[in-house]
Amino acid sequence: MGSNVIEIDGLHKHYRRRKGHSVAIDGLELVVPEGGVFGFLGPNGSGKTSTIRCIIGLARPTRGSVRLLGKAVPDGLTESLRSVGAIVETPALFPTMSGKENLELLGAIDGIGKKRVAHVLEEVGLAERGGDLVKKYSLGMRQRLALGAALLKDPALLILDEPANGLDPAGMRSVRELLRRLADEGRTVFVSSHLLSEIQQTCDRVAILHRGRCVSQGTVAEVIAAAGHTESMAVIVDDLAGALAVLHRAGIAATRIDDHLQVALGKSEATRISRTLGEHGHWICELKPNERSLEELFLELTDGLELDRMQSAITASPSTESPTSGLNEVLR
Repeated sequence: MGSNVIEIDGLHKHYRRRKGHSVAIDGLELVVPEGGVFGFLGPNGSGKTSTIRCIIGLARPTRGSVRLLGKAVPDGLTESLRSVGAIVETPALFPTMSGKENLELLGAIDGIGKKRVAHVLEEVGLAERGGDLVKKYSLGMRQRLALGAALLKDPALLILDEPANGLDPAGMRSVRELLRRLADEGRTVFVSSHLLSEIQQTCDRVAILHRGRCVSQGTVAEVIAAAGHTESMAVIVDDLAGALAVLHRAGIAATRIDDHLQVALGKSEATRISRTLGEHGHWICELKPNERSLEELFLELTDGLELDRMQSAITASPSTESPTSGLNEVLR
């Protein structure tokens, strides 16, 4: 670790429409460090795919700059793309050819031989099905084959756009395990997703995108902490009222919530909590951290931004319009 594999500065991308234009990326700032799995999180329509297309040269930004593996885009793309494997949107595969033949055809373009193809099929778990026609593959198998295509060049950086999209739970788990294994081999995996649970289970670092802007980025723990979340523990005992009184006498802040106590200490203080209660005859049935999910954080961040945007629209609306006209414009 040490260098950045992706650097984005003030990126804007507008698309022309019959009536005006639409804004896909709105002043995006993003830094992706080398190593591990980096999650690019946001709902559908938040600008994830447009950003990826700008990173690998499939789209030209309206303004702003992108650097990929230290090289400016688009000037340095020829060199940097030699070390990049990417899947953007739906991967193109030949259904009437086998998985192995698909990879061999793609590999021939870059002078990659059959030995590497066989290794990649093994790596993505398709060694035994490589000879089958792609049209007989399940969606999960097609996703793994697409990952195999991205791995043919043995890239240092993988850029994957929604690799678990449409998969059943077993397929999602398989892709998640593969991404972690690839990162553990020393690669950097940049993966976009609207599936918050997948990002939280897979990624080391995360950036949250909303309407083309990055609203938070860092490690999962840093992103959650930056939102003002304080650590606490959930404690279940038989006598909640008695245990609560013991904690208060010991100077430990706690509250009763439904069937458990919420104690205002982090998991590093778990021994202190259990010892304090055990010394007074309150034996713990369950003790676990109250871990806030990225989903909760994402909803809080984006709800706040939407409220600000709606209020700005209402304030800016002409006085001759109805009080809700600005809100209606936002919601259209």
